Amino acid sequence: MKYAVDVQEMKHYEETVIDTMGVPALVLMERAAMAVAEEIRQWAEAEDLRSADKKILVVAGCGNNGADGLAVARILSMEGWRVTVYQTGPSSHSTREWERQYKIIGYYPVRMVSNWPQEEYTIIVDALFGIGLSRQIQGEYAQIVRELNRRTGYKLAVDVPSGVHAQTGKIMGEAVKADKTVTFGWAKKGLLCYPGAEYAGDVAVRDIGINATCFEAAGKKPAMFYYDEPVIKLLPPRKADGHKGDFGKVLLIAGFEQMPGAAILAAQAAYHTGAGMVKVACPEENRGIVQAAAPEVLWIEPENWRQGCQWADVAAIGPGLGKSSRAKEILEGVLRESRLPLVLDADALNLIAGDMSLQLLTADQGKSGRDIVLTPHEGEMARLSGKSVSQIREDREHAAKVLARDLHCVLVCKGARTLTCREQGECCVNLRGDSGMGTAGSGDVLSGIIAALLAQGADAFTAAGAGVYLHGLAGELAADRCSSYGMAAGNLAETIPLVLGGPEWMQK
Repeated sequence: MKYAVDVQEMKHYEETVIDTMGVPALVLMERAAMAVAEEIRQWAEAEDLRSADKKILVVAGCGNNGADGLAVARILSMEGWRVTVYQTGPSSHSTREWERQYKIIGYYPVRMVSNWPQEEYTIIVDALFGIGLSRQIQGEYAQIVRELNRRTGYKLAVDVPSGVHAQTGKIMGEAVKADKTVTFGWAKKGLLCYPGAEYAGDVAVRDIGINATCFEAAGKKPAMFYYDEPVIKLLPPRKADGHKGDFGKVLLIAGFEQMPGAAILAAQAAYHTGAGMVKVACPEENRGIVQAAAPEVLWIEPENWRQGCQWADVAAIGPGLGKSSRAKEILEGVLRESRLPLVLDADALNLIAGDMSLQLLTADQGKSGRDIVLTPHEGEMARLSGKSVSQIREDREHAAKVLARDLHCVLVCKGARTLTCREQGECCVNLRGDSGMGTAGSGDVLSGIIAALLAQGADAFTAAGAGVYLHGLAGELAADRCSSYGMAAGNLAETIPLVLGGPEWMQK
């Protein structure tokens, strides 16, 4: 597990290290510059760069990000690079650290210019704006960013690409399109969320002395994290002498009307994630289709959901459910009468969004301590929250946390960077997955995964976060096998066991 921070958190940790722990700001800046210089050296070695090609342009502002850039320029000039610094902005607006770095660099063989130089450079370092940018980039600075993007050469951003909002990933008018971003301490949230993630390129997180050591002195840990370990370590342990009843019983209320495939995908995913038994409540006309595709599945009539809830350890409702009065009555009954942990997806969410009494019932159940996981995509999020999709996208994390708080649930906001939030504010962002997962049935697979983890004893937040991570890894392997264009949701379910087995591809 690794952390991601927003602007306020990063400033708080930096102030803690400087003011409380006593590490001078210039020491941290020097370490940051050395980390950037090391990334540049490694790139140059990988490219087998000749001495004649070691030409670097640093585009620097007058803030601390620009000061980092000046320090990088100085370090590389000492190593034989031909370094030019394009200094932007009035020095009257400079920070104290920038003034110190500017004075120091005057003693080194660095060419300083105040306009774009005519020659081309092998590497261009973006040190224009740092994490504090909160306004749209306009006028002269917008022209600088556009010209930087137009220029040839490998582009490396210091901390965040200029123009990317460090907290939300929004593009502030214009933004540098980096090949690589070297960030310090922890990944900034805006580097992990789209569209910022696309502009950041490869992200290298470097330790400069602002690390977990300061958490105690700072009085808090970051609220966001992401998984990067083998997923098998996140799953509930299995008893060596266990039987099918020990590994969790999942009730799926799914696959109504003309949508048996949703129940099949969710059931297959639940079994492949370790559930001991899966029972599907779907209409009689779909029974044969479901059990032919997944012969391990047990079946009951939807009207026997009470019997199913008495049997099960967890219920998942929604995939292929439809929005009929029959479906709504069953959903309300399960919410009102059962105490099982719940996974609510797809049409269950649409039914809740369309009925305030169901929303209040869901919130009351969650407030009572019942484990409830909602898995909406942005459109479903909008319907549940009464906002537009564009408002949700403005700050997905905030929207997800607000909805998790209002409904007293764990909220999985699905997307290219799926967020899993609990009502207390902790949030897990998923960095794994593939564009091929944008296909019908992918969400049904996720519902089955999360339900299986809940059935095996994981708490709701862990089941959801680890389930999303497993889902993303399965998507990557499915894309390796079938391509992003050719994969379907069934391929996701098929690759879950291979991911859990820890194949060699996971070591890439």
